[in-house]
Amino acid sequence: MAQSDTAPSVTPPVARLIEAFHRLPGIGPKSAQRLTYHLIRMPKEEAEEFAGAIAELKDRVVLCDTCANISESAECQICTDLQRDKTRICVVEEPLDVIAIERARVYSGKYHILHGVISPVNGIGPNDLKLRELLERLRDGSVTEVIVATNPNLEGEATAMYIQQLIGPLDVKVTRLARGLPSGSDIEYADDSTLAHALESRAEIS
Repeated sequence: MAQSDTAPSVTPPVARLIEAFHRLPGIGPKSAQRLTYHLIRMPKEEAEEFAGAIAELKDRVVLCDTCANISESAECQICTDLQRDKTRICVVEEPLDVIAIERARVYSGKYHILHGVISPVNGIGPNDLKLRELLERLRDGSVTEVIVATNPNLEGEATAMYIQQLIGPLDVKVTRLARGLPSGSDIEYADDSTLAHALESRAEIS
């Protein structure tokens, strides 16, 4: 939101914060204003704690070297968990998808986070995703199945097909979540039973 969208009486620091909140996904102009004025009313100690949490997030959080999930160390907790099934990798778009699938409690394998999907309209191609890293994980032959869990929308389907073609020459089965997920929806917002059914009913991509 440009500063010209705010009232002339709004001071520059307030206008800048409203603009910063408005750049966040899902935050409209009114919500940005409400959040800003909530922070203004917040006690200074709480505001400093809030700012410190953001600074700590940027200082300490990194991407896992193996799966690209959010982590505090070189490898995330899932990748270092010896009880997880190393023969299966579930490929998702974003870290929030991992949280959603873990909530369903039916999957015990590893993950790989792409950090996006192929979207020519938005200028995102295969080289912008963590696909090269995925291929590296498959080269030793220990993985027997890749579960493609991209969202069931146009970009997600295109990305799933690209992954299937990419992995095709390797001796790895590629499956896709079953249609328990409604078309056009996001995995992040799916309920636990729907996700569980989709995982258990996954089908091989042909």
